[in-house]
Amino acid sequence: MYCLFGKYHKNTMPLPHSRFHARLGTFRQLEIFVKFAETGSISQTAQDLHLAQPSVSIQLKKLADNLDVALLEQVGRKLYLTDAGRELYASALEIFDAVGRLESRLGSLSGLQAGLLKLSVVTTAKYFFPHLLGPFCNMYPNIEVTFNIGNRGAMIQRLRDNKDDFYVFSHPPEDIDIETLEFVNNPLVVVAPANHPLAKKKNIKFSALCEEPFIMREPGSGTRHSVEKFLLDSGHSINEKMTIESNEAIKHSVMSGLGLSILSVHTLAQERSEDIAILDVKGFPMQYHWYLVYLRNKQLSDIAKTFLNFLKSDGSEIAAELLQNSTAKDYIKSL
Repeated sequence: MYCLFGKYHKNTMPLPHSRFHARLGTFRQLEIFVKFAETGSISQTAQDLHLAQPSVSIQLKKLADNLDVALLEQVGRKLYLTDAGRELYASALEIFDAVGRLESRLGSLSGLQAGLLKLSVVTTAKYFFPHLLGPFCNMYPNIEVTFNIGNRGAMIQRLRDNKDDFYVFSHPPEDIDIETLEFVNNPLVVVAPANHPLAKKKNIKFSALCEEPFIMREPGSGTRHSVEKFLLDSGHSINEKMTIESNEAIKHSVMSGLGLSILSVHTLAQERSEDIAILDVKGFPMQYHWYLVYLRNKQLSDIAKTFLNFLKSDGSEIAAELLQNSTAKDYIKSL
């Protein structure tokens, strides 16, 4: 017996009988399917991928037909992933992760650091993390970066789904097998309108604030998690009057006299206003840190490894310099 490229030998490893990979669809179809799995919407998938809605529907149907299995089911007017669809989604993420690592390795072999770096950070970290990315991207101009921002709950779900290379938390989850790198301080402070009667007082007891109206971040936020832990440990309570999902909106609400709040210094660092004051409260600032987090068994691409080494060597210094040059530097120096 002869094979295409020479004589067939008895001990030669035969090709696998399964041709499943030939039915798995194109990378574009998988990309469309993954985007739909994440958005749950044909129209949003089409918008994000710059496609017509009928094209999205046709490609999803072709993929299901190739695999001979239902990937979606309709309940009422909404489409959901079937069990098979959820399995394909998890496997497609692994496929794209492997392709990304291949791109990175090929880029390294050609002398170019190229590839995709996927990052997700909690909302407050968006104030400083781009300043870390800037020097890194200048060093490696051929890389692409995806940068996702959300509250702590959303980032934990992305971590569970293994969607990104790295995540940034002030309180890393304790029920997931992860590696952590502590690299930036994250002090939390009590803020008030600049004309508040307590703005010029020293050594304020937190109990004196309990009747003041407070503006809090939403459930799932890392800042709220920190505040709730402080209240539980200290036995204090606060008069929560508003819940807002945006640090910017909270700052403007405080400046408008709607209440006090507890925020990260990083939210004030680049745009400190004369209309907002940091109160001198006993026990504050609450000292926390930012952590770079990744799954313990994750296979990091060459780009991801390079970024991790960059943070270990330069990250803390860059972040410290950023804070020292910020408009909140006088307060930060006293921490």
